[in-house]
Amino acid sequence: MSEILTTRQLEFLRSIDTPTVCNLIEIVAPHRRGFGYTTRHLHCPFPDLPPIVGFAKTAKISAKDAPPGPATSYLNRRLDYLDYVASEPQPSISVIEDIDGEHVGHGAFWGEVQSNVHKALGVLGVVTNGSVRDIPMIAKGFQMLAGSIGPSHAFVRIEEFGTPVHVHGMDVKSGDLVHADQHGAVVVPIDKVEEMMKALEALTAREAAIIEAALDPEMTLEKLKAAIRG
Repeated sequence: MSEILTTRQLEFLRSIDTPTVCNLIEIVAPHRRGFGYTTRHLHCPFPDLPPIVGFAKTAKISAKDAPPGPATSYLNRRLDYLDYVASEPQPSISVIEDIDGEHVGHGAFWGEVQSNVHKALGVLGVVTNGSVRDIPMIAKGFQMLAGSIGPSHAFVRIEEFGTPVHVHGMDVKSGDLVHADQHGAVVVPIDKVEEMMKALEALTAREAAIIEAALDPEMTLEKLKAAIRG
């Protein structure tokens, strides 16, 4: 990562929800209006958790069929993957693409064990098009956004890690800054965070004015239009 996120910027991003992050990105980086965020529904078992902000740890998984190689080969890859997860930058968010095509979500990589392992390595949560399970036993405070919820892990395994992934319309590279909550996830341009901070006050004031006009007992269409025009 060439860009550095300051503590002040991190605290700012944690204080706002993901839709607000998307709104601010639209203001400071208009070309990003139509991409860089999840575009399909993701199950969120813990909607009351606060937003998470972290650097992407990417991986691709498969679960439908048994692995073709020896078990030792997969074990070595899994241990190398843990080295990757534990590496800087931190804090992190796991972004995992299930590549099983029409069988996506056939087996869950995420459950009680993996949530606790990843949390211990600095991961705040996961965004995946795959499935998750063990919902009542997930590590406390670990956020999950998943394509589905299912009972089995089947033959789930990591096929590769640290490479670009595509999850429900969002393209993510290893080390990208990701913001996520119950609504979905978005890749945040680090070089625009300072501008986003400056834009928040005006955005909040504009939205408040429109809502105030809409709730006014003496509301008229012209007053509402005037508030929208700003």
